[in-house]
Amino acid sequence: MKDFAKLEKKLKYKFENKDLLKQAVVHRSYLNEHPEFELPHNERLEFLGDAVLELVVTEYLYKNYPNPEGELTNWRAALVNAKMLSEIAKDLGIESYLYLSKGEAKDVNSKARQIILANAMEAVIGAVYLDKDYVAAKKLIEKEIIVKLPDILKTKAYQDPKSRFQEIAQERVGITPSYKVLEESGPDHAKQFVIGVFLKKELVGKGEGSSKQEAQVHAAEEGLKNKNWE
Repeated sequence: MKDFAKLEKKLKYKFENKDLLKQAVVHRSYLNEHPEFELPHNERLEFLGDAVLELVVTEYLYKNYPNPEGELTNWRAALVNAKMLSEIAKDLGIESYLYLSKGEAKDVNSKARQIILANAMEAVIGAVYLDKDYVAAKKLIEKEIIVKLPDILKTKAYQDPKSRFQEIAQERVGITPSYKVLEESGPDHAKQFVIGVFLKKELVGKGEGSSKQEAQVHAAEEGLKNKNWE
């Protein structure tokens, strides 16, 4: 039995309808193995929570920052993307409450797990909204998500990895990074690229993708990590 009282404590919110919180952490894969389970999966709650989250964050940015729309859009994307939401879900301990199939349960550090956690976070927001109201959901979003904004602005995490890597490289070592294709494979309709990012002749990161652009972004991400520039 999962002790949801502990999760409520972390969320600083007590549910009237405990089933809403439980449903928020049920992944579709669990029901494939347990069709007799008493609750549906969390996808409808996630759909609702996503809309509430977007509105709360948009309203907060609009009211507190006079910046142009493009900048506010980038900041919002940095706050509500899967990476950020999955990290917040982990900090809240949501991962240990997930109802997953045996296969999904084993797949701990994958991109798929990151998305499952981000979706569960949105579903929890949807559950709070349904259980109480917009104000309760807004409180949770401000406490757990909007609180990350100052750090995002300070580290410029709202920039895409390529822009961020270029800016930091120019600032710290006075070099503009360059990208080179290291490998190319697959037929024309399904090509895969491996691209390296270089600081002069030093290879600082590699990235793979189905387009050169995607591979460059992954190379820049690795470059930031390898240089400890995050």
